[in-house]
Amino acid sequence: MFGIIDNIKKFYFTRGSIHPKQNKRTAPIMVFPGPNPEKVTIPLLQHTGATCEPLVEVGDRVLVGQKIGDSEAYVSAPVHSSVSGEVSGIINYPHPTGRDVLSIQIVSDGMNELSPDIKPPGDPFEMTPEEIRRAIREAGIVGLGGAAFPTHVKLAPPPEKPISTLIINGAECEPYLTADHRLMIERSEDIIRGALIIKRVLGAEGVIIAIEGNKRDAIQRMREAGQNEGIHVVALPTRYPMGAEKTLIRTLTGREVPSGGLPSDVGVVVNNVGTAAAICEFFKKGMPLVERIVTVCGDGVAGNANLRVKIGTLVKDIIDFCGGYVGKKGKLILGGPMMGLAQYTDTIPVIKGTSGILVLRYENLFVKEPAHFTCIRCGRCVRHCPMNLMPFAIGMYADVGIWDKLEQYNVNDCIECGCCAYVCPTKNPLVQLMKVGKEGLARRKKKIEELEKAVSGE
Repeated sequence: MFGIIDNIKKFYFTRGSIHPKQNKRTAPIMVFPGPNPEKVTIPLLQHTGATCEPLVEVGDRVLVGQKIGDSEAYVSAPVHSSVSGEVSGIINYPHPTGRDVLSIQIVSDGMNELSPDIKPPGDPFEMTPEEIRRAIREAGIVGLGGAAFPTHVKLAPPPEKPISTLIINGAECEPYLTADHRLMIERSEDIIRGALIIKRVLGAEGVIIAIEGNKRDAIQRMREAGQNEGIHVVALPTRYPMGAEKTLIRTLTGREVPSGGLPSDVGVVVNNVGTAAAICEFFKKGMPLVERIVTVCGDGVAGNANLRVKIGTLVKDIIDFCGGYVGKKGKLILGGPMMGLAQYTDTIPVIKGTSGILVLRYENLFVKEPAHFTCIRCGRCVRHCPMNLMPFAIGMYADVGIWDKLEQYNVNDCIECGCCAYVCPTKNPLVQLMKVGKEGLARRKKKIEELEKAVSGE
């Protein structure tokens, strides 16, 4: 149905987007090992899908790479210990999403002793696609671009939707963040090998590695690494949110993912460069996903860095490792300034989806006093929305709780990129209103389903 693009000579028009200041000050900084924490807190939910059940008890000794939580649900991914030591607690603990999640606390013994179960699962180019998917699931690998969708699920599209094109996303268009940039420079061969493994699983005809054009060093390294593998490395226009999945597909292929649909509907699967590298590492060493690269940046922290951090390390420990806070504390964001989540405490753990820790000083923040939704109908949010939505209308209805209108305006197509809030002259909290709208609409639908069941006597 869909063919691979053999040679990309042009980009398809993509509406919307903005050009925020990049602030990529950590781009020249190599990745270094992060702190060796005395204690880690590992949430049993670090992915889209079902929460894992603990497989250990308080007092148990665990080893690096040992599976400590799993779920029977298909859309889920197991979690593993990132240190060796003793389980000191299984408690509800603050999570980067803002709620409390059941988490396993482990006091490290400082030895980092590896689990005997850590061994390569085999040659992926001699394994069947199903065997590869099972191995990837056991490794707990999820999308490392931020959404943290279980990779084994993403690599199992319906048989009636064959995949022609695999896109490896190295755009990293979010300001401040440079973890993917450094990964492409330092581990380009691993990314290429991981991409070829994913290609084998999907049966895709070809692979495109997409990188924003301002990352020339990363483009060069990836082209050198992939030149003999038939992989296209493409320099994208530099704008935000070029790295958004649907925007990337539309720009490269001209294919439009339908409202409420998935990339597989148009014969495409998109994976992050970090995910590809994690898959390669697992098949080389047998190590499950127990650490990730995190960019630490901002004017509120003494040292900016790209660090390889153990999953479950507290943000506070990482900031202390980088020299501590500078000036009056302003805002702590996990992720970038556009799509990241502001935190109320620094005693939260790094999880699989944590790409950055952004610390901003109070005196440099713009703070708007809480107020009712105010719109001057300028249309900027509509003009810049990459999903062709009407953010001002969605925000207005979400603000007053008129949930049924939100479905008409396709609120669930919003990718929460923040372009609308960035350009809004009255500084309406449009992204927050989008989130509120999605949650309100979901509650309304659930309530209607419950009423229908009650009426029908089910």
